[in-house]
Amino acid sequence: MKHRITLGALTAAVLLAYAPAYATAAAAKPAAVEKAPAKSDEAAKKQFWTLADEYYDAIAKYDPVGATQNGDNRFDDQIGSAIAPATRAKQFDLYRAFAKRLQAVPRAQLNRGDRISYDVMAFELKTYLAYEPFPEHLLPIDHMGSMPVTLANFSSGDASQPLTTVKEYEAYLNRLNQLPAWVEQAIANMKEGVAKGITQPKAIMTAALPQFQKLVSETPEKNIYFTPVSKFPASFSDADKQRLAAAYRATVADKVNPAIAKLAAFVEKEYIPACRTSTGWNALPNGEAWYKARIADSTTTSKTAEEIHQTGLREVARIQSEFAKVGPKLGYNGPAAGLPGWIAQQPQFFPFKTDEEVLDVYRKLDKVLDTKLPAMFTLIPKAKLDLRLEPELSRDTASDHYTAPALDGSRPGVFWSVVTDPKKYGSTGMNTLYLHEGKPGHHFHIALMQELDMPKFRKFGGNTAFTEGWALYAETLGKEMGMFEDPAQYFGHLSDEMLRAVRLVVDTGMHAKGWTREQSIKYMTETLGDEAVARNQTERYMVWPAQALAYKTGSLKIQELRAKAEQALGKKFTLAKFHAIVLGDGTVPLALLETKVDAWIASAK
Repeated sequence: MKHRITLGALTAAVLLAYAPAYATAAAAKPAAVEKAPAKSDEAAKKQFWTLADEYYDAIAKYDPVGATQNGDNRFDDQIGSAIAPATRAKQFDLYRAFAKRLQAVPRAQLNRGDRISYDVMAFELKTYLAYEPFPEHLLPIDHMGSMPVTLANFSSGDASQPLTTVKEYEAYLNRLNQLPAWVEQAIANMKEGVAKGITQPKAIMTAALPQFQKLVSETPEKNIYFTPVSKFPASFSDADKQRLAAAYRATVADKVNPAIAKLAAFVEKEYIPACRTSTGWNALPNGEAWYKARIADSTTTSKTAEEIHQTGLREVARIQSEFAKVGPKLGYNGPAAGLPGWIAQQPQFFPFKTDEEVLDVYRKLDKVLDTKLPAMFTLIPKAKLDLRLEPELSRDTASDHYTAPALDGSRPGVFWSVVTDPKKYGSTGMNTLYLHEGKPGHHFHIALMQELDMPKFRKFGGNTAFTEGWALYAETLGKEMGMFEDPAQYFGHLSDEMLRAVRLVVDTGMHAKGWTREQSIKYMTETLGDEAVARNQTERYMVWPAQALAYKTGSLKIQELRAKAEQALGKKFTLAKFHAIVLGDGTVPLALLETKVDAWIASAK
């Protein structure tokens, strides 16, 4: 899944300091599951919701492109200046002011749902402020994401930014007009980063350079940012078409194309030669503390890098034992670790000739799931799920992902399938992938969030441990639905699980234990059997430290809580109810999720 506005968590100490609800399950009755007052105080509710709305708007205005990607299109004409040092400093001041105002809200007088939102806001604010010492703005671009590439992907109108009305065309044009200033700030930041020893790894920027070079064109008409002009809706008047075409042509020719050309030249001639040759975040100034903050944010726990590393090694061993069982069913009798590599060499597992054939399989899966999921879920989102191919520009570096529906229902949730070459698109992992990115993974969680009665900062925010943990847990439901009876599909499920387990090993290996990029690629290739995947994933973890740790951490916690509830409730346990408990209050840190499940167990008994 693509990044949403990341609102993770810091540490267990933060939980205890700011939100009694997040106390460990061993503590006395947590506040998050206290009985709500007989009648919540309307003045307190109004005070909290007013604060919550202002808080969300402050986040959305700071990162308006992130708001667009989350389905909030109110700021589609802005790109923001979050990478500007002065803007960043003001934002941290805002967070401190919000934290102070939140403490003035009488939490005890709020109803249950608002108490949860109160605690989540306190949690998020503490997390945001934890990043203040770390100059992330000095790393404004990488191969996984940058403002120029994001806006280029918006140009088709098929992504998060709609292009169907004159006003929407003007909004996107306004963003393009702001792009040169963003580029100038990014270059200034990278120069400062070079002076301070804070740069991206050289291998990363070498991979990113072609993206920026592709964004430069000989004429404005050949430029990707000019794409909207070639797709004018028939409803536009001739006058509007002529006016907009002239405006887009001038903006691309006089502003955007020169700015991107300057960025590409800077990256190639100045930045890459000055980039560090090291791999991990711990090679940066204060890098060890920086990585710890990212682990806490991503996992919403106080786990150490070493704990996570060991969990990864145990999971890799467990999954390889499953490989040993499924291999013979597929005609493979070699060592378990070699199964992924053998699968990659078998033509029967690569049956596709066209992109459309790939999408057809996902469309059939969608229909099958529509018949099976109602038995497992009472909470099902109203928003539809669409299936689309990833835009060509970002196919080489993107992974299959999901984007949220628009809050007003004007755009469905979308599962983006990344097909760079259909002949190389493996079929074994498709069931698992759709369970994760589509139903009942991201779509059931994120689309449902937008339908719940909660403040916008929760509808559009979240934390990675819950979001990706839920989606990874959703994959495991395929076994109960009979979707892994085909040994090839069960291998695909195990293979995806292995990827998430390997992440725990190599992410902590690179950023905390001194592993090199080459070590990570070698370990992943030996474990996953695919050097291209190993290289792609390694380079992803290099620029998104700790983000990949959230998947397994969250999934293992949900599986642990389900087993706990099944054992405690016996025949009283119902899977649909468990899923409703997990999803019913939206995204929460893992400790709060545990208190919710514990409270359900206690009440059900």
